Amino acid sequence: MAIIKDDDVRATRLRAGDLDGAILPPNLAAGFKADTSKKTWAAKTYDYRTVTLPTHNRVTGDTAVRRALDLAVDREAMVDKILEGAGKPAYGPVPTDSPWFTKGTERRHDLAGARKILDEAGWKPGPDGVRVKNGVRAAFPLWYLSGDKLRQDHALAYASDAKKAGVDITTQAGTWEVIEPRMKTDAVLAGGGSPGDPDFDQYLLLKSSLGGDGFNNMAWYDNKTVDKALEDGRRTNDPARRHAAYDTVQRELVKNPGYTFLTHIDHLYVVNDSWDGLSTQTEPHDHGLAAGPWWNVETWKPKGAGAARK
Repeated sequence: MAIIKDDDVRATRLRAGDLDGAILPPNLAAGFKADTSKKTWAAKTYDYRTVTLPTHNRVTGDTAVRRALDLAVDREAMVDKILEGAGKPAYGPVPTDSPWFTKGTERRHDLAGARKILDEAGWKPGPDGVRVKNGVRAAFPLWYLSGDKLRQDHALAYASDAKKAGVDITTQAGTWEVIEPRMKTDAVLAGGGSPGDPDFDQYLLLKSSLGGDGFNNMAWYDNKTVDKALEDGRRTNDPARRHAAYDTVQRELVKNPGYTFLTHIDHLYVVNDSWDGLSTQTEPHDHGLAAGPWWNVETWKPKGAGAARK
């Protein structure tokens, strides 16, 4: 197993024959469609991409800015152009096809609505088109992980959408060692997602007491109604009460979105088509040797091996 952080390097080494398979973003996986020696495997996932909106930043800490960005972003375009259809819009940590998703919490792409929210909150366009309130420009940095093409593309698209509403976002690449010390005040193109119980995702992502606890609650989100609902959800095994709790969480994220959720992505694996026994399962955000088609790699067999033995 080779640990290769850069998407382009993985694709290059796969093409050169150094690797039997690799996980790739959709636009790089598409480059292997004409290669009859390779096959692409898709895995449905709970994996999402989101932008953290830290409460300790003078711009992203304003609920009006958060709500405006939630409407300004064009999620469908991201799915079509960045994911090439290999995913779906995200409105929170819960995928829209999950039984835990709260219907009616989908957010439309509404640039006019975003501008209206900012206008009413006192964020007025300045001479350069960037909004200003009480001498503060609606501008902030957005970090993404170096070498991660999917995060880079999401960050650039998000910044482009925000600019149309008058919010100036500067995208910057860095390693986690560079990014982590800045997370209290700087936005980050983050990822997450865990199948199964909604507590797995939402508690660590949103509980106010976990703000600043490593990569938990990276936005330092602080919402007392959400805190109570998260506790209610994990302290009962009654299905109706649990659904009510997580419905409350998702509706609160509409009123005060501490993150801008962008997409849920499918994982794409390009593998040499010389093996039998491959399959994929529903996956979390994390992926590696225990996920994708590799989960049962010890059972793979070279194609034609049985015929050769006969």
